[in-house]
Amino acid sequence: MVTIADYKTYQREDGTDFQVLVVQGEVEAVKSKETGRLYLTAKTANVACTFDAPMCQALIGTEMDGRIKKVSVDPYEYAIPETGEMITLSHRYEFVSELDDLEEKPQKPILTAA
Repeated sequence: MVTIADYKTYQREDGTDFQVLVVQGEVEAVKSKETGRLYLTAKTANVACTFDAPMCQALIGTEMDGRIKKVSVDPYEYAIPETGEMITLSHRYEFVSELDDLEEKPQKPILTAA
């Protein structure tokens, strides 16, 4: 289950605006690599949509079936917003609907009597 947490407005090359929804997954406990202590977090992902800003605003808080999945991508540079430090990442997070999940899982063959 994910929750629509926010939306962002971006601008296309032609100058027109479009929105993306920010979806947030369930809370999970993660162990810090530096301190070894547990902390709580939730993954987020941006999802393209065809909605205008008022509709996106109205959708905040809506829950949807699905999850946020870590996906490997070509390495890219990322600036940590709080510090400005540049790091190299090779993953991103994507929203996966339950339907997408079913398509990814290998289907067991159905056995029939001869």
